[in-house]
Amino acid sequence: MTHALMATDLPNRFHQGKVRDTYDLGDRLLMVASDRISAFDVVLPTRILGKGIVLTQLSRFWFERTRDLVSNHMVTIDLTALETVGEQELPELDGRAMIVRKAERIDVECVVRGYLAGSGWAEYGATGTLAGQPLPPGLRQADRLDEPRFSPAIKNDDGHDENVSVARLGSLVGAGLAGRLEEVSLALYGFAATFAAERDLILADTKFEFGFVDGELTLIDELLTPDSSRFWDAALYRPGGDQPSFDKQFVRDWLSRSGWNREPPAPELPAEVVAGTTERYHGAYERLTGEAFPARWIG
Repeated sequence: MTHALMATDLPNRFHQGKVRDTYDLGDRLLMVASDRISAFDVVLPTRILGKGIVLTQLSRFWFERTRDLVSNHMVTIDLTALETVGEQELPELDGRAMIVRKAERIDVECVVRGYLAGSGWAEYGATGTLAGQPLPPGLRQADRLDEPRFSPAIKNDDGHDENVSVARLGSLVGAGLAGRLEEVSLALYGFAATFAAERDLILADTKFEFGFVDGELTLIDELLTPDSSRFWDAALYRPGGDQPSFDKQFVRDWLSRSGWNREPPAPELPAEVVAGTTERYHGAYERLTGEAFPARWIG
């Protein structure tokens, strides 16, 4: 049985992000996905039981299936040989930790959108564009786009993501690298969207992160999880509004209704929102992998 994990405390901490605690292993890193959940770039005080396990196991699932498209940083999820992790920590880390190669991170979120939702919908409503490129008039929320669109984002001065045009991305990282990031991101999205469709899911949008390992472009961080992607139930898809989903949009919607101003501290999530979020994360795992969420990880 797993327990909700808010944080870890191992030797040689390298970084603590909104969800992951990362530790330096020398030439590699140990990434531990906690049960923290963030929204609007703020970490919430409430834990989602088993969430970190879903993120790690789905990332592993996708990393193994996309190696032919682009290299990734995953080495193994087997921690038994790690000297920095004792026997007492292994049960706590079971299923939620991954050893990865160190990478020189590219500070860009490579977003691909197949449908008009989230900040893409907000940009379209304000300017009629997506990533600075015009879209046809009259589109509705959650409409399918004529083709998947590369919609990169960078961190703004206030710490929030800012959607930028491909041209601006080129000015930041170079036209050649910008083109390569777009090409690989679209290929990954196309593969995953087709895979999801065969399981009656719509991959509305997702984000990828990349770095360089020994000079080679490499996929890093997480991959195609409910934290980084919008998965919709294909059978219930109705454009023109919010969609039933298998991701953290359920949390975002509750927070938006709560009146919270999106600045720390965030409010505690009520029990029904925690339960609904847990159900959605486990559901994403099961729909995508075709397997029941392992019983040993259910609290």
